[in-house]
Amino acid sequence: MPDTSQEPHHSTPDDPVADRASVLGVAEAKLRSDRVRKIESLRDRGIEPFPPRVERSHTTEQAKLLFESAEDSAEGDSETRTEPVSVAGRVMARRGMGKMAFIDLKDASGTLQIHAREDLLGDAFGLLDDLDIGDFVAIKGPVFRTRRGQVSVEATELSIVSKAILPLPDKWHGLQDVETRFRQRYLDMLTNDVVANTVSVRSKVVSAVRTFMEARGYVEVETPILVPIPAGGFAQPFETRHNALGRTLYLRIATELYLKQLIVGGMERVFEIGKIFRNEGIDANHNPEFTTMESYEAYADYSDVMSLVEELVSHVALVVTGGTKVRDTESEAEIELAPPWRRLDLRRALINNAGIDYLECDNAASLSAALAGAGIYADPRSTWSQMLDKAISDAVEPTLVQPTFLLDYPIAMSPLAKKKPGFDHVVERFEGFVARRELANAFTELNDPVDQRERFEDQERQRSEGGDLEADRLDESFLRAVEHGMPPTGGLGIGIDRLVMLVTGQSAIREVTLFPQLRS
Repeated sequence: MPDTSQEPHHSTPDDPVADRASVLGVAEAKLRSDRVRKIESLRDRGIEPFPPRVERSHTTEQAKLLFESAEDSAEGDSETRTEPVSVAGRVMARRGMGKMAFIDLKDASGTLQIHAREDLLGDAFGLLDDLDIGDFVAIKGPVFRTRRGQVSVEATELSIVSKAILPLPDKWHGLQDVETRFRQRYLDMLTNDVVANTVSVRSKVVSAVRTFMEARGYVEVETPILVPIPAGGFAQPFETRHNALGRTLYLRIATELYLKQLIVGGMERVFEIGKIFRNEGIDANHNPEFTTMESYEAYADYSDVMSLVEELVSHVALVVTGGTKVRDTESEAEIELAPPWRRLDLRRALINNAGIDYLECDNAASLSAALAGAGIYADPRSTWSQMLDKAISDAVEPTLVQPTFLLDYPIAMSPLAKKKPGFDHVVERFEGFVARRELANAFTELNDPVDQRERFEDQERQRSEGGDLEADRLDESFLRAVEHGMPPTGGLGIGIDRLVMLVTGQSAIREVTLFPQLRS
């Protein structure tokens, strides 16, 4: 937990004159005051420091490319200059003094040097006295190469287009405090190129997933985020109140039940990319809100979905990184994402790694004893399913570095999956793991409405009698839909955040989440 004694003190109705310096710190407060005075000085001279529009003909990257093209055409002429361009961006550094200055100008495409001379700028050169690191400026002039070989814009016009009244973090050290990095993500992006690159990669990952699914005939849909029954997963929901309807609603913990209703309605391939909300703990792999892609395909089973996952993940890696190999950040092992992935029976994996056979340990007492014998601690208040999940997490998952499908789960852990033929207590479910982290979860979907009702009722008993607050919930509207007939279906849930972690080599979910949830 962060040291709350260092948190800013905010003014309240009981404290209306809280000292600004106590919020920002004395040094920062002085810098802010100095910059506010510069704003007032500019306005006194008839210069608006926050104009409503800016002329920009080129990004910094486009300006560089324009010059390089002109230079190639001139066959190395040292005096090559382009026609004037207009660029705009944030001042990240400033050098020089007297009648000449150099400015590093940053926009979304990159950084470009600005060469400012008094003889070319005239009165506008005086604006440099009012310029601070972090300000936004607009520059006009030709692009050329300095004697030191730096591609630069030779400024003939300069204007301030937005004054920053708070300073940026130190350019060379960036944000060192982890809490500040995530609370003020915009500053993290400015000082850490890896963060900005991760944002770009995440966008490419989502786009690659979407185009992959659409190319295979899946239709993208949107289902409700506010739901009356938070069903479809093992999780506690976030609760809210709808005033107009006069009812309690919940943020969804899964998209599954609505998507399967669309299969009932005649759609044969559907998917949704969207936020899921679960009132659970926060760690390297979990955030209370996260993004998934869920898909459902009629007349398919979990074997078909395994092939889909192999192809999807390798396709995303190829699009984003140019290849199907990534590196495991913990072991430095090279991971090959191209098909085929290893298939591993869950029961056999538990026996081999922990000496636990879940078919023999069929109650909480016997499973608890087996866990203790294997040196695995589980909360004694845990349900049988929670204990087995702990055994999988401790004994099996750490061994799954290369892509692996863990197959065939006990029915108690999978109330929405169809039984495996010939087994009463095992269902056709797999979880996909890469680099010791769960990436995907999939079933051959249960489409027997009588069996489904019985399983939901059992989950409700676990909630009311066993105190399992994460047990699934009975959704009558979903059951009614399935009673109208649902074809055999293969379903998939894949974590977008964890997929981004995989292709970027990040080990914590908040590194790939723009604004992760944090303690206050």
